Amino acid sequence: MEEPNAIADAELLRQALAGDEAMFRSLYERLKGGIYRYAFYMTNSRAAAEEVTQEVFITLLDKGKSYNPGQGDLGAFTFGLARNIVRRVERRERGWRARFQDGGLDEGALLAAPEELTGNLLRGERVAQVRAAIAALPDHYRQVVVLCDLCELPYAEAAVRLECAVGTIRSRLNRAHALLAQKLKLLGDVANAMRDAGAEGCLT
Repeated sequence: MEEPNAIADAELLRQALAGDEAMFRSLYERLKGGIYRYAFYMTNSRAAAEEVTQEVFITLLDKGKSYNPGQGDLGAFTFGLARNIVRRVERRERGWRARFQDGGLDEGALLAAPEELTGNLLRGERVAQVRAAIAALPDHYRQVVVLCDLCELPYAEAAVRLECAVGTIRSRLNRAHALLAQKLKLLGDVANAMRDAGAEGCLT
């Protein structure tokens, strides 16, 4: 019997849909990390990321037969599922972002931080602020920041995922960075702040 690790994603899905639970578990283990990280960076919520991940695999079992390998890899297909589910979750839980819509962060909260806080705690504060600011961006800007900056996808691959031109990816990313610079002006070096927020592979 062929080892699951040596089987392509599309074949794992085919066998999983045929009722092979071991193949489904292998597919789940292979894809869940990227889906979870994408959903987390998009929503800034662990609970939402867990919900999205679960819903992606439920939907994959329900609608997986509609996947056509000739139209792209399974990563792109699951990205489309995750993207739609993230949007649905966001519509339900949109209100929490309101405090970032005024164009700035909570300056008072940052300035009130006691001097004895360690560097690690301050870094954790910055990571939380960066991730929250990213989650508050309009969807078309947030998508490119998550895919290109946090998931480190090449522009060409992000363009395929988002079904737009590479030039559009570049312009959206530039605009997104400008918006983040405004939101994160109290944090100093935005580029370093973005790196601190964590770059992990997503939906590859």
